[in-house]
Amino acid sequence: MQNTALVATAGVTPGTANLPAPVQAHGLAESAASGQYLTFSLQSEVYGLDILRVREILEYTRPTTIPMMPAFVHGVINLRGNVVPVIDLAQRFGRPATELRQRTCIVIMEVDGDDGPQAIGVLVDAVNAVLDMDATQIEPPPSFGTGLRQDFIRGMARTDSGFIILLDVSHVLSMDEMAALARVADGAAHSHSDAKPALSR
Repeated sequence: MQNTALVATAGVTPGTANLPAPVQAHGLAESAASGQYLTFSLQSEVYGLDILRVREILEYTRPTTIPMMPAFVHGVINLRGNVVPVIDLAQRFGRPATELRQRTCIVIMEVDGDDGPQAIGVLVDAVNAVLDMDATQIEPPPSFGTGLRQDFIRGMARTDSGFIILLDVSHVLSMDEMAALARVADGAAHSHSDAKPALSR
């Protein structure tokens, strides 16, 4: 599947380790200061992720299903010899499973685990763009009305087209859940002689 819209809007080459073009141009330290966020669509809502957490964007490929896992664990993928768990973000939010469409993709995130940085894939409807967010645009999480747990929300960013929900990855993908996912990936890796666990460096 050729996801040309993804490439055009986010400046990302799916299937490679490239970060979005604005990050390549400005560098990681500068992007952190400018408040850059990768925005994406999920069931008619727009969300944002801190670009420093994003490591890669992949075209969708069906993961290997792992039995006896929570419904939001979509499966695991082999990413260049590394086993990476994939989370269906909609189900993580307590909503129906993501419908697979032309622009469905997997965002590879880096989160902090007990053994250091860990990789995890997040299933989303479509990646939109990388946006610069000024601090004056960002408001505190609302106490109601978003349909999400309040600790999942880092803030609400005001844009010309409406609000973008900025996610707090450390809570959406909590330490306890990451430890469980690391064990899943480690077990999957041991069942495939050509793969090694990706959730520790």
